Amino acid sequence: MVGEFRSFLLKTNALALAIGVIIGTALGTVVNSLVNDIIMPPIGLVLGGVDFSSLKIVLKAAVNGDPATEVAIRWGMFLNAVIAFIVIAFVVWRISKMFIQEEVAAETKGCPYCFEPNAPAATKCRACGSAI
Repeated sequence: MVGEFRSFLLKTNALALAIGVIIGTALGTVVNSLVNDIIMPPIGLVLGGVDFSSLKIVLKAAVNGDPATEVAIRWGMFLNAVIAFIVIAFVVWRISKMFIQEEVAAETKGCPYCFEPNAPAATKCRACGSAI
């Protein structure tokens, strides 16, 4: 049973998926730090010293100074998360462009009657049988 499980892990994409999840998690941590520690402070400084993570709309104030009882919409934290998502999506897109090459479309010759694509060396259309 252990040998069968080991062969499953090594012969399928389970190992590649696990490695992708681990690298993705690490990349997310790095990008969150990039957004929160490098990108947002200068933006906040330019906009008048605003700390985006502290921006919120208070719906119910804290009771007896206990912050756990406060009810607020923390839109600054949401803005940080959106920017982090955009940066992560951009980085993943660039990485995928580097490693995943699109297949070149096979050259085809179109039928002038039915517009069906055919092999370049074809003399008759495979769909309607007319001469190309």
